[in-house]
Amino acid sequence: MTQKNDARRRDIAISFEFFPPKSEEMEGQLWNTVRDLQDWNPEFVSVTYGAGGTTKAPTLSTVTRFLTDTPLATASHLTCVSATKEETHQVVDSFRKAGITHFVALRGDAPGGVGAPYQPHPGGYANAAELVAGLKQIGDFEISVSAYPEKHPESRDQAADIEMLKRKADNGADRALTQFFFDNDNFERYLEKVRAAGVKIPVVPGIMPIQNLTQLKRFAGACGTVIPAFLDERFAGYDDKPEERAKVAADVAAEQIEDLVRRGLNEFHLYTMNRAPLVSAVLANLGLSRQTARSAGAAA
Repeated sequence: MTQKNDARRRDIAISFEFFPPKSEEMEGQLWNTVRDLQDWNPEFVSVTYGAGGTTKAPTLSTVTRFLTDTPLATASHLTCVSATKEETHQVVDSFRKAGITHFVALRGDAPGGVGAPYQPHPGGYANAAELVAGLKQIGDFEISVSAYPEKHPESRDQAADIEMLKRKADNGADRALTQFFFDNDNFERYLEKVRAAGVKIPVVPGIMPIQNLTQLKRFAGACGTVIPAFLDERFAGYDDKPEERAKVAADVAAEQIEDLVRRGLNEFHLYTMNRAPLVSAVLANLGLSRQTARSAGAAA
């Protein structure tokens, strides 16, 4: 892929998602990745949070280290599944004491896993829209929420999905970060419907550089993302050629972003999978350059 010197690239804003490490080896990988990616100067980074609070402690530890040891503005994911409002508020308080002022507010998956029926906790927040309202009552937090260009698997239809997004925006959300997708035409149609519904907050495309297409298909099936046929064509013949496969993956993600820039988008949320090389290759393909990072200890 040929790098281009499109002036619009200087206006691209990026953010990264990471997940808490589950082993000592994974912890080393995470912080090596963070050191490698921080000079791309993201607007913020986010750290995921397990359903039912299963990764509260690792998430708190991880975001605390981001805030103390890196220059990166840091957001913590927050779910309300399997928790009373009081329990959720206690979690918020512990993160606020650590220095977090930006939450990615999510309902969370059912404890039974993908496909299991979701039951709101009788004493808790029923959904992400209620969680956003609750966070705004607690403090003046910056709040990001989720959006689903191809519909949340549990929603009855896209209209219901967009109505939920509107409720989250009306309750005080500052931006929406989308589930990853690969069909930009479908995203543009979705965004038109979102705007027609009166949702004015930024809707930031979630971009998933493809580390492993087979694994991605399994993940996509669970979250409702469509894998277009062209991806099989692009990756055909590279199963045993990791270097060539990585180049194709970087090209695919950069081309998707370039096309979205042409359509008027300028903010992108990259799912890093705690790995730096492919993400860096995507950003380099876009013509971006590493920069001197911000001052340490910034928090979104």
